[in-house]
Amino acid sequence: MNKLPVEIGSVVISKAGRDQGRRFLVVGEADADFVYVANGELRKMNRQKKKRRKHLKPTGRVVQALRERIGEGKPVEDCELRSWLSEEEE
Repeated sequence: MNKLPVEIGSVVISKAGRDQGRRFLVVGEADADFVYVANGELRKMNRQKKKRRKHLKPTGRVVQALRERIGEGKPVEDCELRSWLSEEEE
């Protein structure tokens, strides 16, 4: 069981599937079991991946700028997703 929540803006790592080991940002919630993820490369904002929460490992980092943009209904560009994920690596 994950101790950290998987919420919009969370940086997560895929634990299962062909994208295993890749880092994503949670960009939406489908229901109690599923969220939508994107990373700006493999999965762009116009083709988000629907993924089970149990197949994601939270890193503990939340991108507040992404949460605010999605909350306000403003568009998020793929280059911004890549930028936020590259900041996570540093």
